[in-house]
Amino acid sequence: MATCGEVLVKLLEGYGVEQVFGIPGVHTVELYRGLARSSIRHVTPRHEQGAGFMADGYARVSGKPGVCFIITGPGMTNITTAMGQAYADSIPMLVISSVQSRSQLGGGRGKLHELPNQGALVGGVAAFSHTLMSAAELPAVLARAFALFQAGRPRPVHIEIPLDVLVEEADDLLGSTPVNISRAGAAPSAVEQMATLLATARRPLVLAGGGALDAGVELTELVERLGAPVALTINAKGLLPSRHPLLIGSTQSLVATRALVAEADVVLAIGTELAETDYDVTFAGGFEIPGALLRIDIDPDQTVRNYPPKLALVADARSAAQALLDALNRRVHGAGDNNWGAVRVERLRVELDQQWDVPTRAQTLFLETILRALPEAVFVGDSTQPVYTGNLTFNPERPRRWFNSSTGYGTLGYALPAAIGAWLGGVDNGHGRPPVVCLIGDGGLQFTLPELASAVEARTPVIVLLWNNQGYEEIKKYMVNRAIEPVGVDIYTPDFIGVAKALGCAAEAVDGVAQLHAALRVACDRQGPTLIEIDQANWMAQVAK
Repeated sequence: MATCGEVLVKLLEGYGVEQVFGIPGVHTVELYRGLARSSIRHVTPRHEQGAGFMADGYARVSGKPGVCFIITGPGMTNITTAMGQAYADSIPMLVISSVQSRSQLGGGRGKLHELPNQGALVGGVAAFSHTLMSAAELPAVLARAFALFQAGRPRPVHIEIPLDVLVEEADDLLGSTPVNISRAGAAPSAVEQMATLLATARRPLVLAGGGALDAGVELTELVERLGAPVALTINAKGLLPSRHPLLIGSTQSLVATRALVAEADVVLAIGTELAETDYDVTFAGGFEIPGALLRIDIDPDQTVRNYPPKLALVADARSAAQALLDALNRRVHGAGDNNWGAVRVERLRVELDQQWDVPTRAQTLFLETILRALPEAVFVGDSTQPVYTGNLTFNPERPRRWFNSSTGYGTLGYALPAAIGAWLGGVDNGHGRPPVVCLIGDGGLQFTLPELASAVEARTPVIVLLWNNQGYEEIKKYMVNRAIEPVGVDIYTPDFIGVAKALGCAAEAVDGVAQLHAALRVACDRQGPTLIEIDQANWMAQVAK
């Protein structure tokens, strides 16, 4: 006899799931009955929030949904922060939890791990939450989840299975087959209207977001045909290579870049929310789009949020970009007839380069040193100073190589567990998986420090680059600038080297470019994780020499 829990694992295998993150508990052991005999690898974090962040990092690198097995009650409250981060950034995540038996749901009888309503708890951080009231519902609800991941705006999905349903006989479901859904194509009439506006534009410009991650080739050809400058959100970094003459970067919050955007007569926004954390990170407003705005998004609701468009198209970014390119190529004249874009981008780059202050240059050198030592590295960041700088100055050569929690939901402690997931989601290119570096501050690392043990156990050779400024420096500056006496920001700083070694990691402190480069090369050859501590004051002093 196959139980519902065992069939669930079989169906997940059918959908191509290769990795699950979770902490076994008395209410989820029936899921593990099937897992032990499957091809799916299991990684145990030290906190359910870590499971969610690992699934998030895995999904961002692999493009596949990150899957978690989570215990009733405290497990679900623990993972909601990670679900919030994934929800904000449109990351596919499948959270499968247990829940009280059907006769006990909402009973308030003091059962172990009992919550009044788990579905309501996660309602704000999930595309949907479904309670499986019989094993027979399982194939349909999984199909619904993967349809969203494959063809809609991907976000976390929560499926909870009552304890009595988990052990329900479900042999008849073993023959269920996965459902595959194609994304929406671009409506020809809307494509023609957009192409007409773009073809007649004198100064076209493109704003691309994380929703266009898989459209890099098509988008590059499109902007080259238009001669249009391209600004990328943080989650879209790498869609154009760093030296592309039309790449603005991710500097939309800066005055000089805003001036360029204001010059455009037609702006194409594709796969982007046009939200505060990518365009108005000064939190003072001021980002404007005076030109005709064209929006393309997989989510109909998103096409009219924040900035209303002149024309909108609901479609997959890749197919829409290709359709626009084809429509423009059918026209004999227009689009790409001037070099305004490349000239204007070059002028902007010179202007920005002249305005970077000393800390920005020092932190950019830090990032460039990492890239020189590890040219194929994936950068997973937290809310910390080098990440804020890199969001402005750093441009990777390919997508899915720079992402962090400093925008959108903005949670601390994300980078370490997400880096573990990112390494597990990497693809071996014949020379091993790309190295993964975790950029995190001393304050953020203390949120999820025990996950170093998870990295050791899972044999994931992530490189944790700890930027240590002995407290919450950015918040302290913010308080001072607002004439608030700093409170709660000068926190105790532990011996991170000692803690990391006690948890089984290699660990050392470095000063300066040469030491960092050497330490990174050695760390890259290890089978397990490495923590490299960089004291902010020492780095600045070494670089200034």
